[in-house]
Amino acid sequence: RWVRGVGGLTPEPGELTPPPGELESIYQAMTLGLADYVRKNRFKGVLIGLSGGIDSALSAAVAADALGPERVWCVMMPSPYTSPESLEDAAQVASLNRIRLDSIDIGPAMQTFSGMLAPSFAGQVPDITEENIQARSRGITLMALSNKFGYMVLSTGNKSEMSVGYATLYGDMCGGYSVLKDVYKTTVFALSRWRNANCPPGALGAGGAVMPERVITKPPSAELKPNQTDQDSLPPYEELDAILACLIEQEQGMEDIVAAGHDMETVRRVFRMLDRAEYKRRQAPPGVKITARAFGRDRRYPIVNGFTDTV
Repeated sequence: RWVRGVGGLTPEPGELTPPPGELESIYQAMTLGLADYVRKNRFKGVLIGLSGGIDSALSAAVAADALGPERVWCVMMPSPYTSPESLEDAAQVASLNRIRLDSIDIGPAMQTFSGMLAPSFAGQVPDITEENIQARSRGITLMALSNKFGYMVLSTGNKSEMSVGYATLYGDMCGGYSVLKDVYKTTVFALSRWRNANCPPGALGAGGAVMPERVITKPPSAELKPNQTDQDSLPPYEELDAILACLIEQEQGMEDIVAAGHDMETVRRVFRMLDRAEYKRRQAPPGVKITARAFGRDRRYPIVNGFTDTV
């Protein structure tokens, strides 16, 4: 430390501030990145689709810490498949973070699209198309509010989902910035637990917990159809993230990943999903770099990927 004396400033031994841990460093990078982006692009604040899930809850907490609760506007957009628990959890997240929460039912929009498309869809079995209409109805709603009031929409998808394409273009991928773009799902869980137990220095948001424990412990779900969970479509996140880290950060081949103890068929499946989702990632909003290799300039890969069809 420096002490001012008669002859000017004199250095004296002082206590060293311990460096932040990994989770605190990641969280501070996320808040700094968002605060800078919003300030330098002169947005009034940010708009978040708050689902009651962990990704949107953590995004809301980061936004409140970075910008202050008064500049964060959350919107719950329930559909017929939204559980009562999700409604309760979203309300609690907004209350804990002291942020505004509105609710806009997308049921009428879904019915309108169904009626409009009924002649074209005649004879077709409902599938993921109808699920994506829900996600895109939410995207349209958020973008309309953004256009009208000047708030930037935050996309809430994480790196695990973006890696394998578990996201809807022009739906939950809508936004001007993605807080969790380079954050794996397992890290989302760890960051949420860390933030519930710690208030980072300089945070403008709530001093205590930022989400109820149930948001962290319940099975992740997009809630686009009855009884849906992420694990219906994806390997368990612990396994998925470990394989993705080997493929992306470490650039390992499939044989090396299998030799480390992973199932060959699962590795092949993740490899195929990773390659085929490149076109989605090219259209994703920007976000702060957290890992050794973020999508974009760190990992350049062709959108066309027919050369991987033999994998």
